[in-house]
Amino acid sequence: MKRRSFCIAVFFVFLLACSATAGAKSALVFQTDFGLRDGAVASMKGVAFGVDAGLAMFDLTHDIPEYSVWDAAYRLRQTMPFWPAGTVFVSVVDPGVGTDRRSVVARTKGGQFVVTPDNGTLTFIEESTGLDEVRLIDETKHRRAGSEESYTFFGRDLYVCVGAKLAAGLISFADVGPVFKGAVIRISHQKAEATNGALRGNIPVLDIKYGNVWSNIGKPLFDTLKPKVGDRFEVTIFKDGQEVFRGVIPYVNTFGDVPEGEPLLYLNAMMNLSLALNMDSFSEEHDVSSGPEWSLSVRPAKK
Repeated sequence: MKRRSFCIAVFFVFLLACSATAGAKSALVFQTDFGLRDGAVASMKGVAFGVDAGLAMFDLTHDIPEYSVWDAAYRLRQTMPFWPAGTVFVSVVDPGVGTDRRSVVARTKGGQFVVTPDNGTLTFIEESTGLDEVRLIDETKHRRAGSEESYTFFGRDLYVCVGAKLAAGLISFADVGPVFKGAVIRISHQKAEATNGALRGNIPVLDIKYGNVWSNIGKPLFDTLKPKVGDRFEVTIFKDGQEVFRGVIPYVNTFGDVPEGEPLLYLNAMMNLSLALNMDSFSEEHDVSSGPEWSLSVRPAKK
């Protein structure tokens, strides 16, 4: 009986040790513009699996529009705050692959990591969460073995190698490479601000499936206008400074608060001011898109 109790105790100690080891690993999250019609994403995951078969791997998205560093930057901003410290994101939207653009790992002030080319991908994370430190990837240490003459697939041959090692706890952040002391590349855009009784901001992204138009004007800034549900606001949208839409729109809580097909101003899931048509696409109806060239202003409508 004593021997049986001893064996059970040893077994539970073993389980606890395994749990502790597993707990030391972090999630590895992938984002690319590769799509899933070929083997690119699967080959990256194969490399990660070869580093550590026990890694938990997840997809943010592989449907970033081709070459759109801007969209990649925003989807990190949208997603990263909901993942715990230690999570490693491998973001590969890399139109400059193989050139002299820098390859980096950034640690955010929230304790997550982003493995990416330094091409503007970190723009929104730096603005929102903030970057604690950035390190250049030492390619002599972290390249996939045998890939030294490969110049067009850094996602497979470099970034996922570093990301998987970090997530598995096989290297520390300091092992990635030297500290990068300069400024990361930022994409210029209209910051959210209040001017002359109006709010100005950027349209960083569309709610793709539904055609809703999201802004970077957050609730705290919108609250400076002292809005009440039912209040009406004049909204003007610009592309490269040229007006493309102007309308007076009610501020409401949700889509069903206006009749089907009618416009509404609301706070989206990011708690940013947004535009929609109930059960229809605002972006298609008014030919509005997103990106650094798109901006808008919002002011209380005249009574």
